[in-house]
Amino acid sequence: MAQPLARGVWGVVSTPFLGSALDIDETGLTRLVRHYQDIGVTGLTVLGVFGEASRLASEERRTVLETVADSVDLPLVAGVTSLATAPVIEEARLVTDTLGDRLAGLMVQVNSPDPLTLARHLNAVHEATGAPLVIQDYPEASRVAIGTADLVTAAGAVPSAVAIKAEAPPTPSAVAVLAAELDLSVFGGLGGLGLLDELACGAAGAMTGFSCPEGLIACTRAWDEGGYPAARDAYLPYLPLVNFEAQAGIGLAVRKEAIRRRGLILESGVRPPARPLPETLVPQLARHLAATPGAILREVH
Repeated sequence: MAQPLARGVWGVVSTPFLGSALDIDETGLTRLVRHYQDIGVTGLTVLGVFGEASRLASEERRTVLETVADSVDLPLVAGVTSLATAPVIEEARLVTDTLGDRLAGLMVQVNSPDPLTLARHLNAVHEATGAPLVIQDYPEASRVAIGTADLVTAAGAVPSAVAIKAEAPPTPSAVAVLAAELDLSVFGGLGGLGLLDELACGAAGAMTGFSCPEGLIACTRAWDEGGYPAARDAYLPYLPLVNFEAQAGIGLAVRKEAIRRRGLILESGVRPPARPLPETLVPQLARHLAATPGAILREVH
């Protein structure tokens, strides 16, 4: 059995772009992940939904992996976007070839509601790549919904699994079952919207793309040190921004603009078919950032 993924906050990294061609901004990516390292995340998750991995060519994915690996010393989880076994293995080999022993987990999406089919898929990916696996249950992206009991059955039949990323609402109840039934780390996502309740239900931390991961860190550390009251007090100042970033359809654009306004990337473009941030919401985003502790790091140039 593989060792469970370390507790804490695994920052999910966006992919910054430049110009009308939306080329990868390697300098901005370096600045961003070094900030994550400086504030004390446990590790980083790259090529996830927040990283727009499904809109990157293979060589662009390699560029992202190499840039992140060369910029920080943190353990890395890397995502794959396909659902069928053969293309997942193809994507996974690019990840393992690029990251080697820096890879703490290969994040693979649930691809079937049937636990036996899912377990066969995950075991085939591990047998082909040797990678420890993070199972991502995110039906909004995969369009595959699996019952929590069936996910327990599938994960229990995958010895290489090190974590589950639970992103099928309602997440707290799913986290409670998964954490109780499996010897794996269970992380919430969805921008940190349910983090406090997920921690109360046994989550090992957060693995998400909130623009102010300092808040995720403050909440999880406070939980470990003082339980619910301390975690609630630590997280309250961040919750208006968490909620604002969780808007359906534009959450990615909101978060990237927030990161830009923090001074961590130069531009906040998203690749189609992602929707851009409506101009009408820009003033409210600015208000939320101004009221969030430590959100503005320096002026954007």
